[in-house]
Amino acid sequence: MKVAVLGIDLGKNSCSVVGLDDTGKVIMRRRMHRDSVIKIASGLAPCVVAMEACCGAHHLGRILRERGHQVRLMSPEYVRPYVKAQKNDDRDAEAIAEAATRPTMRFIELKSAEQLDMQSLHRVRDRLVSERTALLNQLRAILLERGIVIPQGRRKLEDHLRTLLEGQEAILSPRVWSLLNDMQAEWRALDSRIEALTDEFAAQAKTDEAARRLSDHPWHWGAKRDGLGRCGW
Repeated sequence: MKVAVLGIDLGKNSCSVVGLDDTGKVIMRRRMHRDSVIKIASGLAPCVVAMEACCGAHHLGRILRERGHQVRLMSPEYVRPYVKAQKNDDRDAEAIAEAATRPTMRFIELKSAEQLDMQSLHRVRDRLVSERTALLNQLRAILLERGIVIPQGRRKLEDHLRTLLEGQEAILSPRVWSLLNDMQAEWRALDSRIEALTDEFAAQAKTDEAARRLSDHPWHWGAKRDGLGRCGW
């Protein structure tokens, strides 16, 4: 049995694996744990290993590449047209294998462990920024329900909230006054965590040539002025 293309549909615990020969015929179908995928791939002659670029694909891809296989990662949206009939894990694996053989398919480069580390930092920072935005929106809503309208802008909300808590607590009930103090403390904690990650990105930018070139681009400075953090520094 000579497998030319090994299509792997990754799952959290189990994976569906389909092997194609040189003619595109299915000659193997298996369902197994991720560790078993490494074992079975290690026993095959070097071939094309195809996966969707989902969680865990880059880590598994690097391991299989070290075993001599040619790893091809694809965006799920490019694989979807090759799924035949009713969708299930086995057909997904077959579709992944078939899509990897198409000459016009666009593949995604395997990320290194360092690149995945930076990606994780970006995602954690984005989550914290989203949490802070939700917190500020809730703060505005609580104050608006009590007739206190705050102008747009994070700094304006911060200034008004400080003034409110320091000198005008009498217009709020003790429960709401305490709640706003707790929310303000949470806001400060989120600011601190976001700033720490931003500093880490800045330190990385000083030692990474590609990041330095990006930080010199006018678009980057526009993003910093807007406070959007699109570059993540």
